[in-house]
Amino acid sequence: MASGSVLTPYAALSRRKSALFEARHGLGYSLFRSKQDELEIEATHTVHRSLSAKLVRLSIRNRGSAARKLRVYGYAEWVLGNNRSRTAPFVLAEWQEASKALLATNPYSIDYAGRTAFFAIDGGTASYTASRREFLGLAGGILAPHAVLSGTELSGSTEVDGDACAALATDLTIEPGSERQITFFLGDADSSDQVEGILGELRAGAFDKVLEASKTFWSEFTGVVKVETPDRAFNHMINHWLPYQSLGCRIMARSAFYQASGAYGFRDQLQDTLAFLTHRPELARAQVLNAASRQFVEGDVQHWWLPGSGAGVRTMISDGVVWLAYAVAHYCTVTGTKDILDEKLPFIVGPALEEGQHDSFYKPEIADEVADIYEHCARALDLAIKRTGANGLPLILGGDWNDGMNRVGEAGEGTSVWLGWFLAGALRDFLPHARERKDQPRVARWETHLDIVKRALDEAGWDGDYYRRGYYDDGTPLGSAESDECRIDSIAQSWSTLSGEGDAERSRRAMDAVMAELVDPEKRIVRLFTPPLEKTKQEPGYIKYYPPGVRENGGQYTHAATWVVLAFATQGRAEEAWRAFQMLNPISHARNRDDAEHYRVEPYVVAADVYGEGALAGRGGWTWYTGSAGWLYRAGVEGILGIRQRGERLAIQPVLPEHWDGYSAEVRLNGATHRISVSRDRKTGELIVSVNNSVTKNAHEGILL
Repeated sequence: MASGSVLTPYAALSRRKSALFEARHGLGYSLFRSKQDELEIEATHTVHRSLSAKLVRLSIRNRGSAARKLRVYGYAEWVLGNNRSRTAPFVLAEWQEASKALLATNPYSIDYAGRTAFFAIDGGTASYTASRREFLGLAGGILAPHAVLSGTELSGSTEVDGDACAALATDLTIEPGSERQITFFLGDADSSDQVEGILGELRAGAFDKVLEASKTFWSEFTGVVKVETPDRAFNHMINHWLPYQSLGCRIMARSAFYQASGAYGFRDQLQDTLAFLTHRPELARAQVLNAASRQFVEGDVQHWWLPGSGAGVRTMISDGVVWLAYAVAHYCTVTGTKDILDEKLPFIVGPALEEGQHDSFYKPEIADEVADIYEHCARALDLAIKRTGANGLPLILGGDWNDGMNRVGEAGEGTSVWLGWFLAGALRDFLPHARERKDQPRVARWETHLDIVKRALDEAGWDGDYYRRGYYDDGTPLGSAESDECRIDSIAQSWSTLSGEGDAERSRRAMDAVMAELVDPEKRIVRLFTPPLEKTKQEPGYIKYYPPGVRENGGQYTHAATWVVLAFATQGRAEEAWRAFQMLNPISHARNRDDAEHYRVEPYVVAADVYGEGALAGRGGWTWYTGSAGWLYRAGVEGILGIRQRGERLAIQPVLPEHWDGYSAEVRLNGATHRISVSRDRKTGELIVSVNNSVTKNAHEGILL
């Protein structure tokens, strides 16, 4: 305090250009370090496994020869809603003496009016304030808070001033060679009455135990599949970061910097949980039931919904009705169980969309009608079949997988080639369940439609060298060599293979076109389509209003790019699959300082999109909250390594690039660890698969577990 220096472990909050900072991110924690003025400062962040609390331990070691007197400040800005500028006037703060904590509530919140947030430390609090204006100052900001620069005590104010925060201060004296630690707690409770008990438990526990519990949880989850290949970047993503990103961000939190609602997407979490059927099949089972409970009696579904209230959006997006059957069929195949089909759930009811209405947000009611999961899936497929265009392809309506193409078929005539492939594959996979249940009317109807849609895909879908993306309402092809823009779209090509319904030769030519037109080795991206939609006279939808090369509009949309990897692997094209995977691996975009500076986003998690045009081509966009994490994990494990569970069998069908001499892996299933070794015969180049030290000749057919 005597020197007036301001120190921080966070580079983003420092104005010292000469100071060195280190940031480390691990599974379940982050660590920030700096050394300044003979003080080593370290802040370790983690989250409690069972309590709704974030913990930040600040460690300060005095490397000097004199004792240091410090005033340590902790600061949080309350949101308590989805937009701080909107909620700030309604946030009420108080100091709870019993728990020695600053509390905050938003009594005007529609869904969370009774909840209480808290901010506290594990030692004594010298002073506090709930006034953001006081802490930052009239002309100050987060980089130069008035209270910190002046070193003053905080006033203890909790009066309503329309701009609440939580700021705490405590004083420390650190002798030479000594270290002091303080832990900050930021959390949430059902009510203010619970805060004292929660903080009592937090303060009584050791920070190291909380940190270790978090690390153990993630180690156990990511450790279900462990691989060792010649490529360290591949190993890191498969063994650690991809499952961490997908489970932590997409399934558990459903929140990130770019999307913070906590909502469930009907398609989204179904796909995410399918990536971890080997790890925790109960995640997918629970999500299937969760999704089925958001299906209207007519067969369509909520596109997304809020878990607390069930309020969500009913749309004309056309592919949602196919995902449930796809997910259930895949779940049954991998787990080898079918009892999920007998689970019973009610439908929901609510106002249907009016003619010309794209969507409607409201809270539906629970219907009286209850049906098993088989019926939920079947009713959705029936609706998908009903929505068939004049050319035999599915109607695209308010958009399909690509929400941004929401005006291609808004008049009810436009069709989707991609959805044709997806529906065909789902029908094929779900038909055995209908046959087992002797649901003959549906068996007949679905088999007939499968023939119809496959014929339409061969005729209306084929463009000569690859597959079209679809048709506008007026019959104009989309994703065709005739098109000025969006001449080729990757998902119509990849799903001709992934659906299992495409002509092998045509599908191969289609993927050749993807490699030639969409895989860009210079920018190291795999574009969704090219050229971007910008000047076309057609009105495809809001996608056209993204700048060219941004997000779905001609940039890399990584979700779709993972399907490119899987399609190449399915075709046995190892070099192409590997080349595409490397482009999607974020580590490959930050191997040196210049690359990292251009990429600009985290090099250890997948970006949802990477810019595809102009000077910014190759720069990362939206990160963390993206379904491409789960799909890229599947592309690596199932596609390239070829490891797939099929009920009580484990199939291994590697598709490895030539420069790999093999790989080893451990897969933990039902409490038993299975050791896989793949080596390449030096003379023939043939891959030899060994499971549990026993060579397996027909490993692709599966070994009995």
